[in-house]
Amino acid sequence: MNSVPPTRQVTMETKNLADLYGLPALRWPDIAARLDAGIPQAPGSGGPNRHSCWLSTINPDGSPHLTGLGMLWTGGAFWFETGARTRKGRNLARDPRCALSLATAEFDLVVQGVAERVTDPATVAERAAEWVASGWPCRVDETGRALTADFSAPSAGPPPWHVYRLTPHAATAVAAQEPGGATRWRFG
Repeated sequence: MNSVPPTRQVTMETKNLADLYGLPALRWPDIAARLDAGIPQAPGSGGPNRHSCWLSTINPDGSPHLTGLGMLWTGGAFWFETGARTRKGRNLARDPRCALSLATAEFDLVVQGVAERVTDPATVAERAAEWVASGWPCRVDETGRALTADFSAPSAGPPPWHVYRLTPHAATAVAAQEPGGATRWRFG
């Protein structure tokens, strides 16, 4: 189980947001285990009908920019890709702070952190293999530091697509099943 990235997170502060209703705090290891099980994003693969993932970045004027995207969860972090000329790519180059949200049948989750562009060829190749296994036939481009494919989401812009790692600094989950609950974590 990849409950927390081993190289960064030493402590975890938990705050039960549903304490006033007498509900127990959600457990991060349970959230991470669900993420480890995979978050398919194809239609019909989750609830309702699929798992949606959204990324919020910061525009130059300080306003939020929100866009849907495909992502992976591996090694205690979220991974996504985008072109350098997209709004999210330009925003992340200027200010890497961002938030990512997704809905599963078990919970809704929002994570906050800093997106780090990853250019290590071995890591880019590992993520490419994981995206291929999840159904997107991408490949590492000729530089070895980005991805290309015959197609991607229109919001990704044209290739090359840069790979980003978002390691959660904080997360909030709201249970979508009984008995319910809501919890916020800060990782330090």
